[in-house]
Formats: sequence, structure tokens, C-alpha cells
Amino acid sequence: MNSQSIDLINPKQNIGMQNWSIVNDDVMGGISKSKLSMNDENNLIFSGYLSLENNGGFASTRHRFKEQTLASVKSFKIKLKGDGNSYKLRIRQNNRRASYSADFNSSKDRWTEVEILLEDFKPTWRGFSYSDYPAPDIDKISELGIQISEKQEGDFKLEIEYIKAMY
Repeated sequence: MNSQSIDLINPKQNIGMQNWSIVNDDVMGGISKSKLSMNDENNLIFSGYLSLENNGGFASTRHRFKEQTLASVKSFKIKLKGDGNSYKLRIRQNNRRASYSADFNSSKDRWTEVEILLEDFKPTWRGFSYSDYPAPDIDKISELGIQISEKQEGDFKLEIEYIKAMY
């Protein structure tokens, strides 16, 4: 049985390239820095420096989009080339305080494809997990993001060819 997919982020096809923002720990006094750019191969680059100073420790980029009908999505697939760090894929719906995140690992300087199942997403808010929070209402998701945290101090760089929603 073949899976069907839709591109949520695909720079080569100019899909999902608008409405990005950066949210780092400076919102809480930290000094981490990050940016989002494109390279010569038309891949998305999330890079920067993660600092633990001033109680810091996270850097993220977020993409807002109109709520899409993702009701039957089973997973998300990301094709990436990393730096050996672990990252989080985050999803958020407008009417909830918490967002939902799932961890994935990158391999240093090697292309990999990771698949993250919908049930792997756990509710979090300001770094705290919630076991009794409702599951995400997937057809109300309006934000997708990438975050680095977990005390991985230093330079980071994640290259993304695409992020797909898998049905």
C-alpha cells in the first residue's frame, strides 16, 4: 500500500516559503541566535548558535499557514542533512496554549529522511510536558516549526529539502 503525501515545505517548488519567524530564548533573557536562509541548492537552512547563558537554551523557527485539512495525516516526513544534533518538529493549533513536539535526530553531513508519527507528538508549553493535555486536532494546525534545545550548546545547522504530510 503506497502512502500519499502533500508538501508542506518544499523550497525547490516555492511551497511554504512565506510567513516564517524566528523565536529564540531571548524572549526569556537568553542570548541564542538563529536564522533561516536558503542555500545555492534551494534548500532551507536553519542555523545559529545555541547558548545556555542567562538561563537560555533554545532556538526555533516557525512557519504559520492557513489551517489546512490534515485530518487524515498519519505522519510527517523530513528530508534533512544535519550536524549530529537532535531537533524537534513542532506543530501548533491556534486555540491551544501548548504546542506539540516530537524529537528527531540528524546525522552529521549526511542526508537522511525521518518519519515522525502523529502519535509521537507530545504537548509542551515553555519547556514543560503535559500528560493530561488533549491530543492535537490535526485539521486545526496552523503552525509548523523546528527547534533545537536540550542543552546542545554551540553552533548548529540543519538543511531541509522538504517536509511532507503523509496520509
